[in-house]
Amino acid sequence: MGDRDRNEQGRAQQARPRDALGRPLPYGEVGVEPISEEPLPPEETLAYARSLLEDGRPFAAHEALEVRWKSGPEEERELWQGLAQLCVGLTHHERGNSVGASRLIERAAGRLETYETGGGPTYGLDLGALVGCAQDRVRSD
Repeated sequence: MGDRDRNEQGRAQQARPRDALGRPLPYGEVGVEPISEEPLPPEETLAYARSLLEDGRPFAAHEALEVRWKSGPEEERELWQGLAQLCVGLTHHERGNSVGASRLIERAAGRLETYETGGGPTYGLDLGALVGCAQDRVRSD
């Protein structure tokens, strides 16, 4: 495992620069600013992910949501994983991988539907509308 970047605790941590769609660039290249891996409260996570999406950085939005799913309560895991999967689907779409985009968005749709039927907090999100928006975006191109 000597070829992986690691932090002081020995955990994998990407040190290579990345482009706006999360693709690794050669060491020494200038990439986009990496996101913080510090967990944020739910509403701040959503606002941060939304701003990253608006900046054309769906991969970074996925990373922000992933931080929340790994640090948040277990009963909300499906919500944060589903939202992150929507962003990965959008990342695949932006990278030109329509099959991967569709698969991830459908997987996210199932996860979010399951979560919503359980009655957990959605923090003001209309999960069905988010899924529909992602599906429309992928189908439109």
